Amino acid sequence: MAEEQRQDVPSHRTRTDESPSSGETLDGHDMDGEQKERGRRQKHEEATNDEEKGEHDDPPQPVGFFSKELNKVRLQVFGLWARTTLILAVFILAVLSLYWAVLFHVEKNMSSLTVFVVDFDGRVDPYTGGTPLLGPMVTQMTQSMLSMPEPHLGFEMVEPSVFDNEPLQVRQAVFDWKAYAAIIVMPNATALLQQAVDQGNTTYDPLGACQVIYVAARDETTYYNYILPQLSALETQITSEFGPMWTRMVLENTTIPRENLQRVPQALSPAIGFSQFSLRPFRPAVITPAVTIGLIYLIILSFFSFAFYLPIHMKFLSPEGYPPMKFLPFVIWRWFATVFAYFFLSLAYSLISLAFQIPFANPSAPTTQVANNPEPYGKGTFVVYWMINY
Repeated sequence: MAEEQRQDVPSHRTRTDESPSSGETLDGHDMDGEQKERGRRQKHEEATNDEEKGEHDDPPQPVGFFSKELNKVRLQVFGLWARTTLILAVFILAVLSLYWAVLFHVEKNMSSLTVFVVDFDGRVDPYTGGTPLLGPMVTQMTQSMLSMPEPHLGFEMVEPSVFDNEPLQVRQAVFDWKAYAAIIVMPNATALLQQAVDQGNTTYDPLGACQVIYVAARDETTYYNYILPQLSALETQITSEFGPMWTRMVLENTTIPRENLQRVPQALSPAIGFSQFSLRPFRPAVITPAVTIGLIYLIILSFFSFAFYLPIHMKFLSPEGYPPMKFLPFVIWRWFATVFAYFFLSLAYSLISLAFQIPFANPSAPTTQVANNPEPYGKGTFVVYWMINY
């Protein structure tokens, strides 16, 4: 019995050793619980992420213009629209009205367009012996125009002594912009007319009696719209009054042989005339855009080039992989880059005029003679033109 009991004890111990301890059983239950909790949390996070993804994937649905959800946006848009419109309207009234203002008092300001009237008739040797007829009439009629209601040019009677009794000095004064135009009664105007009827001089030219001097290239629009029409009207008025008076005087003079009058009918009608000389004509026509609309395009291009070069300059402020440039060096760079760009842009603009054969290499000419496009700088005129545009 004792042996059997001793044999039973090891077997009992063996079974006891083989069974798990209570601590190990509790630890297993805790691990299972943590895994389940982790699973629940993971599923909850996945569900939450799915909901957030669903919210991002589904954009807000469009609404109508009068939707309540757009009340604040509508008020903001209306305010910005009204402010922008007001700014543009003020700009139009304040800036663009300057162009209208320039032409608003043109008729009243035409008297500022000075026109010299210089009477050399019978006042310069060797033509001082006779009685001048044409010079006093021209002076009297131009003075009468000054007493008429506006608009009229600013006629100014100037003594020949101011120009050293030299008609060419009057031309020089017009070329030097001391007057917009000049009416010159030649020293031999009456003497040559009288000689033509007395001697039957068939070479007499009525257009040699008076000259009208101007420089059309100074301002083509002003000359052809305001100055020349009034000068032409004055010329017509003078010739229409002088012709009948002179014809009557000649026919009343019985000492003049009628054969002479038959040889020189131009000495009776029109008797006198005006030769117009533009010292610097405005030609060729292709130069018009170079001095008018073309300059506007050049200004617009210069203005918008700021936006064209902006993305290039911003590379220094938003670089990738390297530090941005400081403010002062950035400003200096932009200034030099812009000025240097204008150097080439102005060259391209100037080359257009050269391509369309605007003359830039004509020889110079005397300032008192009529010349078409004389160049005071010779072959360097194009460089001067380029630098002006620059």
